Amino acid sequence: MRMRYLSLLAILGLAACETAEGLGRDVSTLGAEIEQEAQEAQ
Repeated sequence: MRMRYLSLLAILGLAACETAEGLGRDVSTLGAEIEQEAQEAQ
């Protein structure tokens, strides 16, 4: 039973890492687009 809990915890941890990594890429892309628009506006 303990092994099931550990397995579930590991799966949830990996899923959270993937979500955070994807969010980081999205925020980075958004920042680059904002920076490009700011440079074009100057």
